[in-house]
Amino acid sequence: MTQSRPIVEMEGISISFPGVKALDEVSFRLFPGEVHTLMGENGAGKSTLIKALTGVYRIDEGEIRIAGEPRRLTGTADAQSAGISTVYQEVNLCANLTIGENVMLGHEVKGPLGINWRATHRRAGETLEKLGLGHLDPKQSLATLPLAIQQLVAISRSMVAQCKVLILDEPTSSLDANEVEQLFAVIRRLRDQGVAILFVSHFLDQVYAISDRLTVLRNGRFEGEFRTREIDRATLISTMIGKDAQTLASLDAKPARRVRGDALYSAKGISRKGAIEEVDLDLHRGEVVGFAGLLGSGRTELARLVFGADRPDTGEVALRGKKADISTPAKALAERIAFSSENRRDEGIIRDLSVRENLILAVQAKRGWARPLPRREQDELVRKYISALGVRPTDPERPIRLLSGGNQQKVLLGRWLATEPEILILDEPTRGIDVGAKAEIQEYVAALADEGLSVVFISSELEEVVRQSDRIVVLKDHRKIAEIDGGPGVSADSIVTIIAEDGLDGADADGAIREEVAS
Repeated sequence: MTQSRPIVEMEGISISFPGVKALDEVSFRLFPGEVHTLMGENGAGKSTLIKALTGVYRIDEGEIRIAGEPRRLTGTADAQSAGISTVYQEVNLCANLTIGENVMLGHEVKGPLGINWRATHRRAGETLEKLGLGHLDPKQSLATLPLAIQQLVAISRSMVAQCKVLILDEPTSSLDANEVEQLFAVIRRLRDQGVAILFVSHFLDQVYAISDRLTVLRNGRFEGEFRTREIDRATLISTMIGKDAQTLASLDAKPARRVRGDALYSAKGISRKGAIEEVDLDLHRGEVVGFAGLLGSGRTELARLVFGADRPDTGEVALRGKKADISTPAKALAERIAFSSENRRDEGIIRDLSVRENLILAVQAKRGWARPLPRREQDELVRKYISALGVRPTDPERPIRLLSGGNQQKVLLGRWLATEPEILILDEPTRGIDVGAKAEIQEYVAALADEGLSVVFISSELEEVVRQSDRIVVLKDHRKIAEIDGGPGVSADSIVTIIAEDGLDGADADGAIREEVAS
């Protein structure tokens, strides 16, 4: 139960950057013993508000009160001393240390001869036990843990500092359903202990499953505070994006199946040891092919083989009917194949470069570094894709790290479209972005296929794969188990059933699956 007095009160908060007012008199409050979700499109001001609360940004106007006391937060140390801890989407831990060393980092138990490691690990174990993580061995190397458990370790570290406010920024973006439920169990335990939790997520199902209240921002302004159980999804999304139900309907609409063009890419028996078993794959003009499967199924591994990021051990590839060697990304680009990686941070954006520099990167690589792209040509490309994709803000010289995740994703899409590909591979293009940006990217992908591109679409959200795809390749345990045509008779449940009932093999099995899905 929440208490009557907020632990955090932010009133009239305004923050401006050159040419942009990121927050415009925004108010926010957070109570002890509640999970409060901050909602809004990418660029709505969520990250800016969080950075104001954690001392990363100084506010231009307004007041922040912690436990009723006005606080001027001039750095992250001020926020931590006020009892505010943050666990980010990219886990900020030391993989070369043990679980216990990570939990107790900066709070090690001291003895007469320095750190008492036995006592430190014992204290770490006690902290883990309080969060229901007593099964973890504090002396185990952190690097041996999956990402989901590492995030729980990061939360445990916050508890050592006895935080009163825990901020979880997109903590579930890379987790499967079981890992999400494990995280939620820890969140509920902390909530019941009186910790105030600020939860940020673009997954509406998760928001409704875990949140007590939510605050909506749009374009840097406060749009309202609601009890989660009292606002339906359609109203919530409309409040977030400021658009009517027609836009919302586009998120669920299944486009009519397209007429398949000629085959651009044909692979026979390509494989890579430890990554993907032998698979046949055809990609046609004017078609969206979805790769569906659970985490670890081999979706990304197959995409990397198609792009030449990994070299296949077996098989043959033909492009436009002729045998081809796609063994490096450079060769793929030369053959007009583009690949947008799921790892936006490490394999996508170059954080310290501008939007313009990020957008032209692939074109320049394709052209060769000895032949710099003329500035006039750069400007034409940048204007074209900033406008076409609705990148905000529109300043091409702005460092891309200052853009929201959704706008960074749009820049990456523009980067690869600028190479004029015939085959475009999109690995998790909508991960971690809001429903408005997601709808825009989905519509753009559909338009590209309508214009004749061959698009490979990969997403952890099976509903999204089903909605976007004309044909779906289903993968499990690093092998292709089925290939089905999209259409009204196909649903996410259909895909789950295929994966769960994997055991049918050969042509008869594939036919049976097609018949089952169509029925």
